[in-house]
Amino acid sequence: MTPLLEQAYDPEIFRKQAHQLIDQITDHLTRCFSKTEPQVLQWRNPAELRDKWHKILSVEIDQNQFWEETIHDTIHLHHPRYMGHQVSPALPIAGLGELINGTLNNGSAIYEMGPVSSSMESVVIQWLAEAMGFNSDASGFLTSGGSLGNFTALLAARQVQSGYNHWREGLREGFHPAIMVSEEAHYSIARAVQMMGWGEQGLVKVPVNHNHQIDAQQLEPLLRKSLSEGKQVIILVGNACSTATGSYDPLEPMAEFATRHKLWFHVDGAHGAAAAITPKYRHLTTGIHYADSVVVDFHKMMGASALTTAVLFKDGANSYATFDQDAGYLLNHGGNDPWYDSAMRTVECTKNMMGIKIFAILKTYGPQFFIDYLTSCYDLGRTFAEIIKQTDDFDLATEPMSNIVCFRYHPENIPGDPQHEPDELNRMNRKIRRQLLESGKFYIVQTHIGEVSYLRTSLMNPFTTREDLTSLLDEIRKYGKKYTS
Repeated sequence: MTPLLEQAYDPEIFRKQAHQLIDQITDHLTRCFSKTEPQVLQWRNPAELRDKWHKILSVEIDQNQFWEETIHDTIHLHHPRYMGHQVSPALPIAGLGELINGTLNNGSAIYEMGPVSSSMESVVIQWLAEAMGFNSDASGFLTSGGSLGNFTALLAARQVQSGYNHWREGLREGFHPAIMVSEEAHYSIARAVQMMGWGEQGLVKVPVNHNHQIDAQQLEPLLRKSLSEGKQVIILVGNACSTATGSYDPLEPMAEFATRHKLWFHVDGAHGAAAAITPKYRHLTTGIHYADSVVVDFHKMMGASALTTAVLFKDGANSYATFDQDAGYLLNHGGNDPWYDSAMRTVECTKNMMGIKIFAILKTYGPQFFIDYLTSCYDLGRTFAEIIKQTDDFDLATEPMSNIVCFRYHPENIPGDPQHEPDELNRMNRKIRRQLLESGKFYIVQTHIGEVSYLRTSLMNPFTTREDLTSLLDEIRKYGKKYTS
């Protein structure tokens, strides 16, 4: 044992380091929530920030300063004026769960390596399935993000729906499987289709209506058209909700269509499926319990730290179909499928202790925390939409169903109709977004809907106020007037 190893693993040194870091994080959270921290981020171009950290690696700097510099250079998700991507300001207790995970390092893909986290994960999954309306046959697991969750669920659907052992035999000649999905679906669905080797022809895109929901009336004719082209549609995917606009697809009629045609019905609910557990917004997910599989991100609308994604199966037995392979060195159960070894059902062979964070939230605050968090953020979406509709220089892309609000600055001296905008208006809104980014006072993103560029907010912080929202519009006007003057 070298002196360096003894020092690096010394419990008392760790105690001191951890106390100092917790104090620094707590001070950061206090500054964010009180808005005494004026910036959401300190913008630097990528090369400049990389050079800074390259220098830090080679100079003497004490640990306190190192952590302070780290916190300073991050984007501050706990700041009420963070309104950007769909990542929650993590509940502090979730951060403590990450500390346990990172220090104890119990891989939870197999029970004997992670007995506590495997057990907690099962309890969390059972709670979520029941809260979303599934019966006792439902099961599932936690995995690393919505993209991986969607891919894993679609692999299970492929195996169940193919009519043969797709995993072992591969793609049969003359079998051209396909997925029907909204044209507003997250890119991870198209990516999953490509990774399964189905090519572009494996994706049948369904048009959306004026609310950016899948047009259910198009399902029947598109299915017939696909069959006439030699495609075997075996999966239908619904959004709860879409990433660009936060729109919920009509899940109940989609489920009826899938049942009638014997399709697997998967719901990408990474962002918004959690609305199913809230009294106020449950109606948005009507019919979700009919889905064969659902993906839910705890790190989006449930306040947990990333990455923590639930993959639920209406029939828990189908979750074991995803990977029909032998791994005797790791999994040897004599033909049984035990719930406690998630490596049989997930991509990960080494998996973080994800369940501990959600279990800690449930144990400490109960399900009401999740209800309060989502309801507060969705309420903010409606508040912001009402503020925008009361102005004469902003356009609302669509009435928001969730906490995602798309809008754009549209002063009178730049004409244009809602569907086909002049390039000047698109350029102006993109430039305003860039100036907001570099100022660091707010953080929002942008999206395209058809040919139109919109500013886009995901109101992830329940401490965001009406005043923050009106100040954002004022800031946008300030930059817009410079552009048009």
